Amino acid sequence: MTQAILPSRAGILLLGGLLALLLSSCAKIDPGNEVIVSVRDQKMMIFKEGAPVKSYRISTSKFGLGDKPGSMNTPLGTMRIARKIGEGAPAGAVFKSRRRTGEILRPNSPGRDPIVSRIIWLKGTEKKNRNAFRRYIYIHGTPEERTIGRPASYGCIRMKSRDVIDFYRRVGVGAEVRVIRGSLFGLPLVPGGEGFAEWRPEEGTGQTRIFRGGPSI
Repeated sequence: MTQAILPSRAGILLLGGLLALLLSSCAKIDPGNEVIVSVRDQKMMIFKEGAPVKSYRISTSKFGLGDKPGSMNTPLGTMRIARKIGEGAPAGAVFKSRRRTGEILRPNSPGRDPIVSRIIWLKGTEKKNRNAFRRYIYIHGTPEERTIGRPASYGCIRMKSRDVIDFYRRVGVGAEVRVIRGSLFGLPLVPGGEGFAEWRPEEGTGQTRIFRGGPSI
């Protein structure tokens, strides 16, 4: 009788362990945030339940848009955050093959263009961006902060170090990242809501305004 019960108890313990692991993994998934990257604006915006939360200036590829391996293009369409790398690293910390080298660079250090500060690795969810993960398409920090605001990358989405660190703490694995050709101006403020919004800080105030208007042309 004891021999017949023990395998059953072992099975229950194993199942319980697997369930706990699954639940702990699910706790790290972030389905609530949506990130939209505008190639036209060279800006990125976080939405929470359809409402704009934070926007950043970014830089997409200087070689254009696409997903062909070896193209150095930025892929369009919906992707998800697959991995986050660099927790606790100081601003300007240099990464090579997703590992810290121990070097720290100041913004706009001459002659240097490595990945710095944080890495947010993207995985495609559509046919048109299915190669994103194996192409190592990241959202990451760059020391070449003077180029932020115009296409200047080699396929990834670049940010200033302080911005990518802030972005890293706001979004989790599983968050949706959508890269669009058009402008953020003209996006719905909330799903099914009235009006449209472009979200940006007021100059000199550090405060936020929402501008309403019609669809972008």
